[in-house]
Amino acid sequence: MLLLNDTIIAIATPPGEGAIGVIRLSGPAAIAIVNALFAGKDLAAQPTHTLHFGRIMDGATAVDEVVASLYKGPKSYTGEDVVEVSCHGSAYVLERVMKLCMAQGARMAKPGEFTLRAFLKGKLDLTQAEAVADLIASQSSAAHKAAMHNLRGGFSHDLKDMREQLIMFSALIELELDFSQEDVEFADRERLYSLIAELTTATTALLNTFSLGNAIKNGVRIAIIGRPNAGKSTLLNALLNEDRAIVSEIAGTTRDTIEETLNINGILFRLIDTAGIREHSIDVIELQGMERSITAMNNADVVVYLFDVTDDQQHALLANKKAELEAAGLKYLLVGNKADQLTHPLPNLAAIADNILYISAKNKENIQQLKDALYTLVAGGQIKQEGSIVTNARHYSALQETLLSLHDIKAGMDNNLPGDLISLDIRRCLHYLGEITGAVTTEDKLDYIFSKFCIGK
Repeated sequence: MLLLNDTIIAIATPPGEGAIGVIRLSGPAAIAIVNALFAGKDLAAQPTHTLHFGRIMDGATAVDEVVASLYKGPKSYTGEDVVEVSCHGSAYVLERVMKLCMAQGARMAKPGEFTLRAFLKGKLDLTQAEAVADLIASQSSAAHKAAMHNLRGGFSHDLKDMREQLIMFSALIELELDFSQEDVEFADRERLYSLIAELTTATTALLNTFSLGNAIKNGVRIAIIGRPNAGKSTLLNALLNEDRAIVSEIAGTTRDTIEETLNINGILFRLIDTAGIREHSIDVIELQGMERSITAMNNADVVVYLFDVTDDQQHALLANKKAELEAAGLKYLLVGNKADQLTHPLPNLAAIADNILYISAKNKENIQQLKDALYTLVAGGQIKQEGSIVTNARHYSALQETLLSLHDIKAGMDNNLPGDLISLDIRRCLHYLGEITGAVTTEDKLDYIFSKFCIGK
């Protein structure tokens, strides 16, 4: 996958019919290949970053009228010569033009190979390359903002600063080893202590953003749990503002989980309406539904436990359910439904929890307050921060190793270990920081990362 001496081709627009379809070529023969099929100007003689109208010809037959966009290396996305052919969006036309180009020597690109070439040519580092895929996959404003921050090099800049400062101290400590007989110190140990403390704080702060980053990138799974007829399906419909789930007065109407998405303040929430959970049932299908409800609850990022405020029996179960959710380590909200049906004041459940939210899903009362509570529970004020947010599990794992290395460096200095051992810990720290940006990488790792991209990017 690391060969750069051939020319690759792929369709860069989504499959299906459309007004325009774009075919992208990159490599040393990109211009020559298109030029051999192009009836119009001599593309090889045209300046970079220009558009040219003409026809793609199959011998004497015109296949389509197109616009060819020229980007000559190194001033292109991949750093190579790039040509983008904008055809009419017919699948037949695109396939025919592709075949003509491949007959001229182009090779079908592998997933992510255009961006891989951009990385290998130094146009992007690895975090920026991964941000390209995140940007394409973004489904909310928060995901878009995080991807754009990384694509512009914000996260890379943070890591570059950390790495450069460590490299300086590593060089000074290794210089000391060359003068070990002279008993001299080039690296200021107090300054190194201060730097390790700064880097530990910065790394910890980045690690602490991963929970939010994962929610931004993949969405937040919200399981709506409760006893039969508590109003879970009605709540799902109220949150979505549409009749998505069947609602009836018959307990156990929902037999399986139903999943829908909802965007709240730029974060995608994946709402899961579950079958009601009760202690005794002989209905085989209902039992399977309850098993799926428990699975959904255990796999959720947040659990909304819905109870009927008019049912005193459900009040009695509330404390046990709260303890169960806390024991499982789950984030949760306790929500009392059917508040509109009460003929007496709201029940005093402060002894169980002081943050119970009361709603009427049927009348859509306090639904916005519930949305706000979900958003605050997941994001708090972090979503407004301008700094880097870790959204990638690979980055998170490397940062964990970086933090362990920083602790080892400090422990080594505390115990007056010789400079060669401290230098090894610094190198290990540099290695993991370099893994994130691609300064340290392997072909196998690149294959894995770029295989998750779409073809044409």
